[in-house]
Amino acid sequence: MLYFYNMKTIGIIGGLTWLSTLDYYRLLNEMMNDKLGGVSSAKIILYSVEFAEIKTLTQAGQWDGIAAIMCNAAQKLEKAGADCLLIGANTMHKIADEIQASVKIPVIHIAEETAKEVSLKQLKTVALLGTKYTMQLDFYKSKLQDKNISVMIPDDEADIEFMNDAIYNEMGKGIFLPETKERFIKIIDALIKRGAEGIILGCTEIPILIKQEDSSVAVFDTTDIHARAAVTFALN
Repeated sequence: MLYFYNMKTIGIIGGLTWLSTLDYYRLLNEMMNDKLGGVSSAKIILYSVEFAEIKTLTQAGQWDGIAAIMCNAAQKLEKAGADCLLIGANTMHKIADEIQASVKIPVIHIAEETAKEVSLKQLKTVALLGTKYTMQLDFYKSKLQDKNISVMIPDDEADIEFMNDAIYNEMGKGIFLPETKERFIKIIDALIKRGAEGIILGCTEIPILIKQEDSSVAVFDTTDIHARAAVTFALN
């Protein structure tokens, strides 16, 4: 029974949004139970931020303000006993370096873990879907490019704005519309025609909407990948 005492505690900065945080909590416990059996579950400490505040600061480009909130959350998780840290959103990894600098425990980086998964499948070109910040800024794409993976995003600005709006104003409120899913699939199909060998669902809400059966190429569920990396850390 020694593994109970050796299991590390996973810290999560959640509420980004609470819907995807629910998935993180479920996945971490399901994965831990798959590894250990019986009634085993993960040791988790959750700090849930107020998403309306984060959204307002993001849209205003106030990343320093976001970093202050997130670093404070990270420090509280570390003080509470977390052994590692998950930032429960792809976009918020723009300030992952600042968060890592504020604590001594490791931040498990969602883009780095996703890049590892893409490399394992030996894909050279992938499409990245997410908020416009995740798609257009370099903080996420650079982690893939470091692994010699080419990254494409929708070439139509209207598609980028549509996805960004759907994430913040629909999915963030728990709204997952059939017509939104239909347009996401059209965007995915267009990216595949342009040469995408895989599709990164680079927003932790998108996997609630889009599944592997919606794509003819490999889909990378970043929430699942991130959670699996944390469980591996916690057991090693």
